[in-house]
Amino acid sequence: MLRAVTERPYTAEDVDRAVREISEPHRLKRAEEIVTHAVPGLERIIERALHDGGWFSQGHEQQIGQAAAEPDLVERTQRIGRLLDEESRLAMLVGVTVGFALARELEHPGSAAAEADPEPPEDQETLA
Repeated sequence: MLRAVTERPYTAEDVDRAVREISEPHRLKRAEEIVTHAVPGLERIIERALHDGGWFSQGHEQQIGQAAAEPDLVERTQRIGRLLDEESRLAMLVGVTVGFALARELEHPGSAAAEADPEPPEDQETLA
């Protein structure tokens, strides 16, 4: 189930304004310090999300092997580049999601546990 990330919805203009603000030089310094401190825990969360989402599945490993085994250098480079692009986009999306969840948890301690989807019964399959 999807839930709102914040107490109020943001407009496109709100997001554009915020992106402009954080694009200014030195605006991310404090955030970088906080994230650097939290890297080990954040890496574990992102890795688990990518794994749970099937990114590191056998199919992905097969795609890597096929790309690396491509005999044509140009095609091999392009295939590996596409895999890296896809992985980067996915990691960015997961990272942003984690960032929103972290911000919400910092604003409202205990909210992550209260808003977590309930665990399905053991005999019920989960949707991937």
